[in-house]
Amino acid sequence: MIRPQNIFLIGPMGAGKSTIGRQLAQALGYEFQDSDAEIQRRTGVDIATIFEFEGEAGFRNRERQVIEEMVQQENIVLATGGGAVLLPENRQQLTARGLVIYLHCSPEQQYARTARDRGRPLLETPDPQQRLRDLMEEREPIYRQVADLVVSTERRGTASVVKEIRRRLEQEEL
Repeated sequence: MIRPQNIFLIGPMGAGKSTIGRQLAQALGYEFQDSDAEIQRRTGVDIATIFEFEGEAGFRNRERQVIEEMVQQENIVLATGGGAVLLPENRQQLTARGLVIYLHCSPEQQYARTARDRGRPLLETPDPQQRLRDLMEEREPIYRQVADLVVSTERRGTASVVKEIRRRLEQEEL
């Protein structure tokens, strides 16, 4: 099995990065990290509050700093925020320091998973489903460009996705 130094999970909100990341880290004996959770821990407020007071640009700056620090660790599975790949600095850090896995799911699946979550500032809009489609259209090419591996989470359980990732690492499909 290929044992990458680090595994970085990218993809849209609701793709399962945190849930899958926790189980994947456990299965590999790695430490799980979550960039959004770390930002919240450091600031003492939720992401929505950061967006409210600092805007998306302020949040992205915080996210860039956290990712820059976190990728220096070893043997971690890092779940990134859905927009982490928007900054070239983040893309460079992620691709240079580990294996990048894009967890893909459709905007419809994202909506089903996030519809009741009030901590999603980008979905505070009259038509959150259209917003998810717009975000996917903008970000999908970047996710695919950065990814070493693409894994679908569409209508799949966490264990199934973790099993596929482990199988693909074992088969060195990189």
